[in-house]
Amino acid sequence: MVYDAFQNPEQRYRQRYIDLIVNPQIKDTFIKRTLLVNTMRNYLNEKGYLEVETPILQPLYGGASARPFKTHHNTLDMTLYLRIADELYLKKLIVGGFNGVYEFSKDFRNEGMDRFHNPEFTQMELYVPYKDYNWMMDTVEEMVERIALALHGDTKVQVGDNIIDFKRPWKRYTMFEAIEHFTGTDISEMNEEQLAAFAKTQGVEVDSSMGKGKLIDEIFGETCESKLIQPTFIYDYPIEMSPLTKKHRSKPGLTERFEGMCNGKEICNAYSELNDPLDQRKRFEDQLELGKRGDTESMVLDEDFLRSLEIGMPPTAGLGIGIDRLAMIMTNSPSIQDVLFFPQMRPEKKQEVAKDEEFTALGMDAAWIPALKKLNILTLEHLKNANPNKLLNDLGGLRKKLKLEVPAAKLEDIQGWIDKLA
Repeated sequence: MVYDAFQNPEQRYRQRYIDLIVNPQIKDTFIKRTLLVNTMRNYLNEKGYLEVETPILQPLYGGASARPFKTHHNTLDMTLYLRIADELYLKKLIVGGFNGVYEFSKDFRNEGMDRFHNPEFTQMELYVPYKDYNWMMDTVEEMVERIALALHGDTKVQVGDNIIDFKRPWKRYTMFEAIEHFTGTDISEMNEEQLAAFAKTQGVEVDSSMGKGKLIDEIFGETCESKLIQPTFIYDYPIEMSPLTKKHRSKPGLTERFEGMCNGKEICNAYSELNDPLDQRKRFEDQLELGKRGDTESMVLDEDFLRSLEIGMPPTAGLGIGIDRLAMIMTNSPSIQDVLFFPQMRPEKKQEVAKDEEFTALGMDAAWIPALKKLNILTLEHLKNANPNKLLNDLGGLRKKLKLEVPAAKLEDIQGWIDKLA
């Protein structure tokens, strides 16, 4: 039984404790989210992989292209960053000899907020030696199919107006194939200038900080992403887009990387990991050059990570899968805020309230003020915009309900209050 409406989204997110009481069906979303995580964890444990923990506070941020949150450690007198990914630390554990490690991590990116992005989010990263991105595609299919079955008893899931089927195998396109499929144009041989010109024809805003990889990424996002509703792998990304990915074994200029797309959004990102320290150094240096051009999401050079690669990392497959976004799909939730107990919100605006003397200065009996507040008439501006006839009826009802010891209001009295504010 629902006792009262509590439907305003902002109030629901700010006061989740009330939301859970008044809208008990909301609990089911979070129960399913926990089942999703447990199903994923059980799957990985069955494979024999080790769940680990890596630092949240890091002296360098890396493992992704994103803007970090920055803080200061007083005792060490040094700048630290909240992690944007845990990739580089997990790879160091592969160097150390573990046969597959994973982590459910809280990551932080100091970027925009919308219904798909929260500055604090959860992802699961997995690294397995002596595997590649082809093996990882098969693994993702199997794992996500199992999650759908655990939550719904079926591989088909209702998401908005769409029925999404997670049954294996998923559709697969190379990135260039996807762009050509949806635009009719083959961009695979275009240089940076040609890509910028083509991007403009597709409605992409182009600026001087955007290199070849960024342009291709923006073209794909503008022309393809929203059209990929059923689970689809986009693979073989250009090298400029993938600074941590192994070069393709047979296609020059490309890397062994894929992203899983579903319901028009990315749900995972995976590579055959780059394990050549010389190539990795060159890629980091290229990222530094992009930073000099104004790219605020370019990666920094991490000497300790390069040192670990010099010790020797075996061929490795790596995966990052967004738990929040996958939970949105699996629970048919339109916003990331619906699958987070306490999402980040803008500062709450304090409600402006007029002083009692401001109301009584209009010739109003002070006994009416509690009734006005019940009607959410808290300021003189609210009163000025009120409908006199409706206010007369509302005050009459509240006079009885609140047992106000005041003569019944008259229409001319109310009109008089409002006229003084004109």
